[in-house]
Amino acid sequence: MPDVSQRLYAIAFVLVAVFAVGRIRQYWRLRHFAGPATTGFSWLWHSKAVLSRQAPSYYGEVCEKYGPIARIAPNHLITSDPDYWARINAVRSPYRRSPWYYHAARFEPGKDNVFTDCDNDSHDARRKKMTSGYSGKENPTLEPSIDIHVKELVELVRKYAASTASAKPSKSMDLAEKIPFFTLDVISHVGLGEAFGDLKADEDLKDYLKSTEEGLKIGNTAFAMGIAWLKDTAIIGPAISPSEKDVAGYGNMMAQARRIVDSRRAKSIEGKSDMFASFVRHGVSGDDLFQEVFEQIVAGSDTTAAAIRIILLYVMSHRRVYAKLQAEIDETVKSGVTPAFPDIISDAAVRQLQYLGAVVREALRVYPPVANIFSRITPDEGDVVTINDKQHFIPGGTLIGYSAWTMHRNNRALYGEDCATFRPERWLIDTSDEEAKERLAKMKKTNDMIFGYGRWLCLGRNIALIEIHKCIFELFRHFDLALTNPLEPWKTFNSLGLWEIKDMWVDVSMRE
Repeated sequence: MPDVSQRLYAIAFVLVAVFAVGRIRQYWRLRHFAGPATTGFSWLWHSKAVLSRQAPSYYGEVCEKYGPIARIAPNHLITSDPDYWARINAVRSPYRRSPWYYHAARFEPGKDNVFTDCDNDSHDARRKKMTSGYSGKENPTLEPSIDIHVKELVELVRKYAASTASAKPSKSMDLAEKIPFFTLDVISHVGLGEAFGDLKADEDLKDYLKSTEEGLKIGNTAFAMGIAWLKDTAIIGPAISPSEKDVAGYGNMMAQARRIVDSRRAKSIEGKSDMFASFVRHGVSGDDLFQEVFEQIVAGSDTTAAAIRIILLYVMSHRRVYAKLQAEIDETVKSGVTPAFPDIISDAAVRQLQYLGAVVREALRVYPPVANIFSRITPDEGDVVTINDKQHFIPGGTLIGYSAWTMHRNNRALYGEDCATFRPERWLIDTSDEEAKERLAKMKKTNDMIFGYGRWLCLGRNIALIEIHKCIFELFRHFDLALTNPLEPWKTFNSLGLWEIKDMWVDVSMRE
């Protein structure tokens, strides 16, 4: 009879053998896809990429080196091909979201919202209930509500501005801090019916922004280490997850948000026209209502704030673009298209500004504000795809995400050899030529995928674009902005695909 040590050795050998066989099978089924050296057998490369908090650039480097479909882990591919990504995300696509990524983004163990739900039927049902609220169809005060906070942002910036362009500003202003005040006030107002008041206070009153950053950092680390699933376990999950009993941080933020939701839920929605009322009218109830509202506060604020700061940075960094954009804005004011302040340009009018529209598209292209990997799972039967005239078979159950960096910023085939350059004029193509017209249409379709596509198109896209265009117009209408430190204009870190932007200091002067 073998002794205990022999039995342990035998068990260890079997476990190692099973693990090795499993990894060999994973390697073999995706052996035709190139990638960094260790990715066929290990998740180490991917963990390093996510822990660096610069994962989008890592994904971009892979697609640049290995092509538009490549390997980043034993069972994970990444693509930068717009047509294939559109097919994956089509309304009737058999692909589904991967819990590996999306459940790592859950706020509470085992509880989903429209962003984290990985069941296609359940997701579609959720989305149907929320579409009217996000579209503004049931909220006639949507644009006026946004205008209120655009005015407040202008007044806040005015506090930091010098009286003339020749005068020295009283002090530099951190736009990385101020812009989220604006987007958080907007989403709380149009979503819950009452703004949090950060702009008027010039302060993160409820520490929502601070808490969001903390929560994303924790989630990013767990995702990188492959332990995000632990928070969904019965015993360990509650111990390591944020709790609404916490006196500070992400858990406390959830508790404050739940109090607001419960307070609104206790009141009649009769006559109310905000998003909360629309959700309730269309059947969003129970804990789902909290999950959707909280998702709206976190994601709706953070992503739009990133977009606005990116656009401002690229305009300030390119004086030719700055002058051309401001000239278009000045001509619009001079022509009477926009009313005198404190009234704000209408969304219908601001969307007619061709150069502003080109600036917005170009800035979001060269630095995508949402750079999630958005992992999907291939259907059980697998899929056959053709990319650059080469056919690939992708086995069922394979994870596949996308590289925002390569699809948008470094897409030479679509945007030309100068694709890494910020040049808004590339969007102002003469469409009298049929070939140029088709190319522009493909450029726009690809660019629009920054907001998702098909089944998973961002519900808040319309609201975000209203905020973005109005904010950029009014800031450059009233102020001259200059980077305080052009050599190091900001600091950026990425967690779960979202950007944390720090220290974007600017000097501000009033315009005559």
